[in-house]
Amino acid sequence: MSKVDRQEEKPTRQDVTPAPTALSLAPGELSPSMQAYFAKCEEKLGFVPNVLAAYAHDNAKLEAFAAFYNDLMLAPSGLSKLEREMIAVVVSSINRCYYCLTAHGAAVRQLSGDPVLGEMMVMNYRAAELSLRQRVMLDFAAKLTERSHEIGEEDRQALRDAGFDDKAIWDIAAVASFFNMSNRMASAVDMRPNREYHAQAR
Repeated sequence: MSKVDRQEEKPTRQDVTPAPTALSLAPGELSPSMQAYFAKCEEKLGFVPNVLAAYAHDNAKLEAFAAFYNDLMLAPSGLSKLEREMIAVVVSSINRCYYCLTAHGAAVRQLSGDPVLGEMMVMNYRAAELSLRQRVMLDFAAKLTERSHEIGEEDRQALRDAGFDDKAIWDIAAVASFFNMSNRMASAVDMRPNREYHAQAR
């Protein structure tokens, strides 16, 4: 290849429709409740998130994942939906999880109405102008991700001092822990986000 050819060489286009994962797992038979759940995703989002498609090879695993996710991220909590998505993005940023950064970065953009905040969360939450409550919450999630063995009573007390009760502290820990697990699964199987996420709330 000549020097001119090398200068003109461009990377392969990445905006193709990806396979959900690098594993060849045939879709299993979905229960009526999961069929209805997929139909609801199509209706509300216009697509089925690839994380659900990835779990669809085993209906029991899909139901367990969906139930836990929906309880953590959508059920009543002392944390707002945006705060839960911010935790997801901060954990995923530390773990460099492409799938979750793309999908939940889009959720932060949507829920906050602020595309810049979404990008900051993905790159470095410490660059964002956050409330004390949000800063302490995300610092706890980051420490739990990077150095969980160092979490002590002073960390929980810092959350209480910032206005979180013990139920909210449980929820912060649960969301951060869930995404640490989910990030590792996504990395292990090369889970790829749906193309639609890239353009959302820009």
